Amino acid sequence: MILVTGGTGLVGSHLLYNLITKGKNIRATYRRKHKLDTVKHVFSYYTDDYENLFNSIEWVDADITNIPNLTDAFKGITHVYHCAAFVSFEPDKYRTLRKINIEGTANIVNLSIKHNVKKLCYVSSIAAAGQTNNPDTLINETTEWNTELDHSVYAITKHGAELEVWRGTQENLNAVIVNPGIILGPGYWHGGGSGSLFKQIHNGLSFYTKGSSAYIDVWDTVDIMVQLMDSDIKNEGFILIAENIPFQDFNIKTAKALGVSKKTKEIKAWQLAFLWRLDWLSHKLLGKRRTLSKQLAKTLTSVTKHDNSKIKTTLNYNFTPIDVSIKKVSELYLKDLKH
Repeated sequence: MILVTGGTGLVGSHLLYNLITKGKNIRATYRRKHKLDTVKHVFSYYTDDYENLFNSIEWVDADITNIPNLTDAFKGITHVYHCAAFVSFEPDKYRTLRKINIEGTANIVNLSIKHNVKKLCYVSSIAAAGQTNNPDTLINETTEWNTELDHSVYAITKHGAELEVWRGTQENLNAVIVNPGIILGPGYWHGGGSGSLFKQIHNGLSFYTKGSSAYIDVWDTVDIMVQLMDSDIKNEGFILIAENIPFQDFNIKTAKALGVSKKTKEIKAWQLAFLWRLDWLSHKLLGKRRTLSKQLAKTLTSVTKHDNSKIKTTLNYNFTPIDVSIKKVSELYLKDLKH
């Protein structure tokens, strides 16, 4: 039996559909019951028979930081896809990020070892990849993580989670780690994920920054994860990105796909520097949630490029062009908007 943690998230829900249609026996964890309806909605993108497929999954209310109920979820499990995580760039959320992303992953690793799990796939992020000072140098799986750099709290905890997985491999656990870029996919239009970008652009997002990032769609992400788990590949990490794209280009492409205005104005680095300080002051004086940290402001103006050649060579994989992915996700967003 396969265990999927974070089954109600973007990657988890699309992964579940992929696995269940292959006839796999699936157990999936969730923390908030109302999010199960979102999984059904994701399934409905693929088929009218989504209720029966959803009901064929064994759902378990399990928090990855709660060892007793997580232990029950591991009974009879042979393979684990660890998708559960907490995503936040708010500095004051560091302890929560650490508890869920690092300690939670340590729990998954320890239980995988205890229950003789055959293989674990951990979903990390390019945020946990190394960094380079040269924007023209491609970041790959061998680029070193520099502890002296001012990383975001999210990146720090995802890197820490990877160390837990690598520790598990030293204790005879077979594992693969994937580091996706920004994952584009439908079903999750609210919150801080990529789905909210489509919503913001449709509602008239009128600014951009000079930075860039790497993108991949959820279908390629899930497909690669399944291929890696079904293969003999073990104890390897893979950067998963389809293309490196400037933020401005992504906004323009998405606006076009959504049929809205493409007029945008640049927010410069000095303006972001002022805004993150103002954000910090509002948090300190008024208790408002952080929306723009120093590290996030830097990311928004940084040009980074990632190398996908390792996974392309290993699996002979051809990524979906981002233009195609944007069009597909935009069509589903507009469809959901009508209902």
